Amino acid sequence: MIELRGLTKRYGDKTAVDHLTFSVRPGVVTGFLGPNGAGKSTTMRMMLGLDKPTNGDVHIDGKRYDQLRDPLNHIGALLEAKAVHGGRSAYNHLLCMAQANNVPKKRIGTVLDLVGLTDVAKKRPKGFSLGMAQRLGIAAALLGDPKILMFDEPVNGLDPEGIQWIRNLMKHLASEGRTVFVSSHLMSEMALTAEHLVVIGRGKLLADTSMADFIAENSRSFVRVRTPQPERMRDVLGSVGVMPVFERDGGMQVEGIEPARIGELAAWYQVVLHELSPQKASLEEAFMRLTAESVEYQATTQAPQPAQRPDQGGKPVRRRR
Repeated sequence: MIELRGLTKRYGDKTAVDHLTFSVRPGVVTGFLGPNGAGKSTTMRMMLGLDKPTNGDVHIDGKRYDQLRDPLNHIGALLEAKAVHGGRSAYNHLLCMAQANNVPKKRIGTVLDLVGLTDVAKKRPKGFSLGMAQRLGIAAALLGDPKILMFDEPVNGLDPEGIQWIRNLMKHLASEGRTVFVSSHLMSEMALTAEHLVVIGRGKLLADTSMADFIAENSRSFVRVRTPQPERMRDVLGSVGVMPVFERDGGMQVEGIEPARIGELAAWYQVVLHELSPQKASLEEAFMRLTAESVEYQATTQAPQPAQRPDQGGKPVRRRR
């Protein structure tokens, strides 16, 4: 288990992480989400003792990272896939880590085979693609067979087969009772992988809840109804105190009533239905809604206007060449 208590990091006047308190439990994949600049990377670095907190602390199975003997046997992490010695072979990169953490040498072949790099074990990582570097980083995280795994953007550079592989790997690790903590900007992938979410914005905790509850609490759900008798259906719904909102294409959005009840009413009043479908927001929509006010860097969608001078009556300036 990973436990954060009042974790804070300041750089001068800027607070990157602001009194974060949450726990990452074993047995489930926990997703770590937040806009750019939210403090995710700083938080993960403090978990691993790479940055020192200004206040608060982090415990890995009850101890600070610097108190762990042979830490790779307790927690494995992938933060920077390319952060390897380019002159060593993939095998020797893992060998150095194994020797420093009292990991049996035979474990190297096991993890290389697990991530699909056995055939390139003697090659230098400086020639690896980003996807291969990711696989080597995952092998390093798994080297000590730890009970806690942390992954920062683990699917970067992976092809579709590789993405499916790492998704299934994380789920399998969690099913073994391990603690799996993963940060990613790919909402569609996170929705398929994580069961629990921790969301931060501007360094503050915004949510610590299950995936299902997060989407339900931060999104709007409704039932879409299509019928060749829209006015009739509107009157039927009105009879039970429900007022639909008509869409431009003639369909209607209905809130506050279950789809089954709508179907029963339509059958009772003999209204033909062409569509009766519950609509729920995606993880991305729920995330955008929750973090809208926490986005530090926002781009504009407006096209730049041509330069003008007040004395030109609003006409574009012609620049001399």
